[in-house]
Amino acid sequence: MDVRMTLGVLAVVLPSLYIYTASVVSGRFPALRNKRICLLIAHPDDEAMFFSPAVMALTRPETGNHVKILCLSSGNADGLGETRKQELAKSGLILGLRAAGDVYVVEKPEFTDSMTVTWDSGQISALLGSAFAPGLARSRITDTPPTASIDVLITFDAGGVSGHPNHISLYHGARTFIASLVAGKPGWAPPVDLYTLTTVPLGRKYTGFLDVLATLGSWAIGADKKDKKRPGGLVFLSGLVGHGSITTAWKAMVSAHKSQMAWFRYGWITVSRYMYINDLRLEKVKGR
Repeated sequence: MDVRMTLGVLAVVLPSLYIYTASVVSGRFPALRNKRICLLIAHPDDEAMFFSPAVMALTRPETGNHVKILCLSSGNADGLGETRKQELAKSGLILGLRAAGDVYVVEKPEFTDSMTVTWDSGQISALLGSAFAPGLARSRITDTPPTASIDVLITFDAGGVSGHPNHISLYHGARTFIASLVAGKPGWAPPVDLYTLTTVPLGRKYTGFLDVLATLGSWAIGADKKDKKRPGGLVFLSGLVGHGSITTAWKAMVSAHKSQMAWFRYGWITVSRYMYINDLRLEKVKGR
């Protein structure tokens, strides 16, 4: 078998195996159902470039989930803040959100869109508290169980996928918020589960759907599978064709985020494994 024939066979076999694997994962792996979910991002286009497989899976009507997006900046570094807010709302609808009103963009000077600025975790926590747990102070006084208007918070992990300080700040701010929900209440479980997107090594980052075996192997080894109601790890694999597939994710970038489609982003949306695969881990956070 010559090289061309070998490549031709691989071009057929590998996508077919991936499609089969995606169907198995969708039907048999742990999932979130009937949850109020907030995706916390730093900039418009994060939801498409990094989280599209998770958003498309979690917004499927049969899951019963209600997904919202909270973005802590308008991405105004180049003076395109208003444009990018509109693009984010359009992208959210393409990826499956119920309404444009389920997208919220915060514009505060303390959350400046910058590659050199680290956002304060306490300020992020305070914002999340005012948005999702306004009765927290009262519950501390009366020693009643803490409540929140969301069940699940999803954001970046400590690596921020790309190492962007704004992304990494969200991780620390989200953990601070979760800890604040049960502060002074030892042994109590937070009413909100925090899931973070796994940062993978550079060698895996640009392998597209071919990273599926490494992802599943990592999930099998590292995820706690004992608690069915609170899965320790979640894996989302986008299909290769049809609605809710990689083509939908591409549309969210190319059609919605037009202002951001520089030449190098076409490379990202083609070969980045985050456009095809998301694996999330449940963070174990204790109160202070």
